Amino acid sequence: MFRLAAMAAAFLLSFSLSFSAAQAQTTLRIGLAEDPDILDPSMARTYVGRIVFAAFCDKLFDIDEKLNIVPQLALSSETVDDGKGLVIKLRPGVKFHDGEPFDAEAAKFSLERHLTFPGSFRKPELASVDHIDIVDPLTIKLVLKSPFSPLLAQLTDRAGMMMSPKAAKEAGDKFGLHPVCAGPYKFVERVQQDRIVFEKFADYWNKDNVFIDKIVFQPIVDATVRLANLKSGGLDLIERVLATDLKEVRADSRLKVATAIELGYQGITLNIGKDKAKGPLSQSAKVRQALDLAIDREAINQVVFNGEFQVGNQWINPDHPYYQKSLPVRARDVEKAKALLKEAGVKPPVSVDFLVPKGAENETPAQVIQSMAAEAGFDMKIRLTEFATGLKQAEAGDYQAFWLAWSGRIDPDGNTFVFLHSGAPQNYGDWNNAQADKALDDARLATDVAKRKASYETLAKLVQDEEPILYLYHRRIIIAHTTKLEGYKQMPDGLVRVVGLKLK
Repeated sequence: MFRLAAMAAAFLLSFSLSFSAAQAQTTLRIGLAEDPDILDPSMARTYVGRIVFAAFCDKLFDIDEKLNIVPQLALSSETVDDGKGLVIKLRPGVKFHDGEPFDAEAAKFSLERHLTFPGSFRKPELASVDHIDIVDPLTIKLVLKSPFSPLLAQLTDRAGMMMSPKAAKEAGDKFGLHPVCAGPYKFVERVQQDRIVFEKFADYWNKDNVFIDKIVFQPIVDATVRLANLKSGGLDLIERVLATDLKEVRADSRLKVATAIELGYQGITLNIGKDKAKGPLSQSAKVRQALDLAIDREAINQVVFNGEFQVGNQWINPDHPYYQKSLPVRARDVEKAKALLKEAGVKPPVSVDFLVPKGAENETPAQVIQSMAAEAGFDMKIRLTEFATGLKQAEAGDYQAFWLAWSGRIDPDGNTFVFLHSGAPQNYGDWNNAQADKALDDARLATDVAKRKASYETLAKLVQDEEPILYLYHRRIIIAHTTKLEGYKQMPDGLVRVVGLKLK
């Protein structure tokens, strides 16, 4: 009996300790506005995907709150050979989630994969790289075809993300189904449209600053439902709170708000070269200018977003040092818009297939634009679609106007080249302009700010005349989280960084 009693006591103690350990596990639940596309750094395109990547796929470099470029998996960098070489020293002792070491061989592999993998969206971001040399086990040298000013900035995003060579080689084009990187959390599972689960990586190089055991991302398209889940305790943090909900969130003592004006833009991409119907919008710049003049940007900001956003007409916001102040936002002019349609020989109403991703932050301003455009002679036929599906349709040219949000990059090249250069993979409207191509290429070669700004001024004038994209406004990134979450800081790139966060 004594032995049985001792065994029972030992069992109860073991159960109690296991239960306490389980109870001590912390889980951060994050509500996303969309379900990300593929979780493969070479192939991914979405902003929401970048939020998820920040939890598990470290980059060579990152940015701080003042947009300074800071080391992450790299320790330092040095530009050599008159701008045609970049030497990067790597952080020692780093492991991938599968236990494989991160070293110069792995860095070379990841960069080469970004450059050569079929369909890679990183290829144009690294187009200046001719080849990568291994200097020593923890040093690589990027040898460039020509000087490329935005290169370091590109390496703060997906082009700088490092993947386990072993896992990537074995998985091939299926890598995104079970990605293996070198970040603070490792991938556990993904259920499309439901959840993406990660758990803390025990061998992370900066593990002393990782305090939460598990992270669960949940895509919830409806902003009202996202906020309701946060308020009820079902979520701990949500992205893209509606500006109209800010007052309610700020009034709740259980919640905190973090904001910043985004680096990117909200706009409408117009199908110029792939429009199968060859409608008036694709055939005439005057018709595109008329649509632009029909839109009152400040009215959208005030009515839809309570004045919280910043109106604009370029790929960077008006506070950015590269903003072209010589080209201010045009005022709405319905009569001029009608006159332009007449000059173009177009009889209203001009029917437009308007592709809009689901979600109040897109749908509501799209409806306001639909109403404004109608007064000038446009019939904007809104076609709602799930976000990733909409991207595929835009890529195929299955639209005439496409509502596109771009989260932005710290260098203006990241907001322009991939969308506006002839043949670039995200030039969804298939706009081709030799002068624009030259301006984009020149801006990449120049290191002098004044010269780069002059190139971007040339580009801005061409874009304002040709209107391949209607730039509308710049969002205020609005993140809301429970007061139980400590240490959260909002960066201008809109990403959610999880290192350093604690849950009470």
